[in-house]
Amino acid sequence: MKMNKDEQALWTEIERWEDAFFAHETTDLEKSYQNWIDKSFAQLGEEKQQQLLEKVDAVLFQLHAVLQNSRSLDDFRERMLLHAKVFQSDIETIEEMKGLSVNELRFLAEQHMAKQRLLALGQGGLAGMGGALLLALDLPALMALQLRSLQQLALTYGYEVKHPLEMMLILKLFHVATLPKAYQEPAWYGLFREIERTDEYTPHFYGSGQQIIASPWTQQLIRQIGKSVVISMLKKKTIQGVPLIGMAFGAGINYRNTRQVLEIGHRFYQKRLLLEKYL
Repeated sequence: MKMNKDEQALWTEIERWEDAFFAHETTDLEKSYQNWIDKSFAQLGEEKQQQLLEKVDAVLFQLHAVLQNSRSLDDFRERMLLHAKVFQSDIETIEEMKGLSVNELRFLAEQHMAKQRLLALGQGGLAGMGGALLLALDLPALMALQLRSLQQLALTYGYEVKHPLEMMLILKLFHVATLPKAYQEPAWYGLFREIERTDEYTPHFYGSGQQIIASPWTQQLIRQIGKSVVISMLKKKTIQGVPLIGMAFGAGINYRNTRQVLEIGHRFYQKRLLLEKYL
């Protein structure tokens, strides 16, 4: 079976997106920055490095589990099925969402992604107020928002997130989407190769004790610390008693990061769906 005209156009669009998005040449400044982070991380020692990565993994798993079992995700599932019935009245389950056309799925996905970008903007603005509690909660809140966005994309494209395979896949996709730019391309293609080797009953894909976060991701923690420092400094620059500059800075950073996660997540599910149908 061959792709129809719309699917072929989408496949070409995804290929062009991959070429453009992953076209990244590391600058001397980025190399110096990466070497500094690697050396700083190495000073912790192997044991402490592993402990830090395991703690980040644990936070991710806990966030994902809480969101996966939340009432808000169940509500989203019900709303998505109702919206899908506008295009195909006999849809009853999430898996049947795959029967919609690629343009219909894109339309539904764009609706929820727009809301998530606005939420990231608001959440970043709150963090930008510079309060100690808000700054401490900024990274966990942002991670939760981005994980929820990927869960919603998975449901939109017909993948039930309560399946153990999908749970692990969303965590790995989150990792790819939040890696430094220089590491994203091999991780992106590696994830698809892993899917090709894995069916839903393969235990190693979601085996207990499997680590998701790798050492390059620690750049995110460094950036978060840097963002908190900048926001704390900008807190003193107020307009009528409100730290608007800090709020704009925090909102902008979180919006940009979430937009990237959504973009990568959306392309992933589009490509995955086409691969499953035709390859």
